[in-house]
Amino acid sequence: MRVLGVVARFGGRRDEVDEPAHVRTRRMGEIMGKHSNGGDSGADGRRGFGISDVIHAGDYKKEAEELRSRVATLEAQMTPEMRDAVKASERVANLDAAVSKLGEMIKARNAEVSRLDSEIEEKRKQIVTFDDAILVQEFGLYEPRFDFSDSSMFKDRLKDCRDRQKEAVKKFNASAKDTTWEVNGSKAEGKKMVGETARLLMRAYNGECDEIVRKVKYANVGASLSQIQKSADAISKLGSVMHISIPDSYVRLKREEVQLAFEFAQQKEKEKEELREAREQEREAAKLAKEIAEKRKTLEKERAKYRSAYEDISKRLESATGDERADLEQKEQELKEKLGDVDRAVADVDYREANQKAGYVYVISNVGSFGNDVYKIGMTRRLEPMDRVNELGDASVPFNFDVHALIFCDDAPALEAALHREFDSRKVNLVNQRREFFHVTLPEIEAVVKANYDKTVEFTEVPDAEQYRVSEKMRETVA
Repeated sequence: MRVLGVVARFGGRRDEVDEPAHVRTRRMGEIMGKHSNGGDSGADGRRGFGISDVIHAGDYKKEAEELRSRVATLEAQMTPEMRDAVKASERVANLDAAVSKLGEMIKARNAEVSRLDSEIEEKRKQIVTFDDAILVQEFGLYEPRFDFSDSSMFKDRLKDCRDRQKEAVKKFNASAKDTTWEVNGSKAEGKKMVGETARLLMRAYNGECDEIVRKVKYANVGASLSQIQKSADAISKLGSVMHISIPDSYVRLKREEVQLAFEFAQQKEKEKEELREAREQEREAAKLAKEIAEKRKTLEKERAKYRSAYEDISKRLESATGDERADLEQKEQELKEKLGDVDRAVADVDYREANQKAGYVYVISNVGSFGNDVYKIGMTRRLEPMDRVNELGDASVPFNFDVHALIFCDDAPALEAALHREFDSRKVNLVNQRREFFHVTLPEIEAVVKANYDKTVEFTEVPDAEQYRVSEKMRETVA
């Protein structure tokens, strides 16, 4: 900060104050040397402290004190604005220096980040991850390569693939012996060394491939196929000095094995699902047969009881007169109606036993478990359809199912199939066809039922969901 203006205003000497205060202070030390003329020079040419300096030392000190006093006076006469300006100027200079330093640091950090990003990308290309959490998010839909109808065909093809691999390994081992390598001047020892190395590398590759085949599943099938190639490249690199590499034809066989193993496992799981469904149908059929037998037995007992009572009243009517006869005739009529009801119930049981397609199509929901607008559309041939609905609401779900419609029809499988076809693309589970849950609305279901069923069906729009709603209220109370 220059104070020339202030000095002029107070009559100070311009040549003494036309410079910053801290420079002027430093200059006082120089004055002491400038006024001295009797000093000696040292060996390096620098002037020493002589007798003249000693004589004039008091004058130098007095002059220095005067200069310090004058600087202090001038600084005291500075206005607050001028002092703030000095401080602000110094702070700006410090901030500019800090900003410049931070800019250099940011530039260096950006360069480091760019280098690390490039390195990460390069490493990512070199590795294949099998972490389930990542793979589940990244895997795409697998397109089956083989169109086999049952698992035995996959098993035969897998055996054929492995037989071809054995032949390829024999050729690989034979080709490894065709080498000019020598060990201690011996070609025989050279061939032996190359052959053993080739077998070792092939064994390592097969070991890695076997582990990949063992772990292949829907989430990592793509990564597994890539790892087959990457493993071959890595092992071939180890044998490059001896010109040993895994043949491309053998890598293709290993990739085929991965695909076969995966699709074989998928087919076996599919067949297990079909077997489970068949067993479920058998259990349903057994339950239906048991229900029919019990119902028939109950109806026969009722029929025998009503028929016995009817015959007894008929005999009594032969001799009855007056009020007694009127009362007996009324009871006889009631028994006829009950016998008629029993006969119709027996006929219905006979019909259900004879007609394998007759049954109930049910539309149910479970708001507490699956949310709104998710419905299960299924079928049961049970005489009491609610028994089946109650079984579905067992311990595997937290709340019971609510029934929106129970539709009895002579061809229940046909109506169920029509509903499933209409909403096929809106299944909750698009993989497992046995999971009969759909993201639809109740009016949409009702429209399809009306288009495929010629009788009136009553739908319950709002589910009770009693346990779920009570649980929510209790949760609110606790909160």
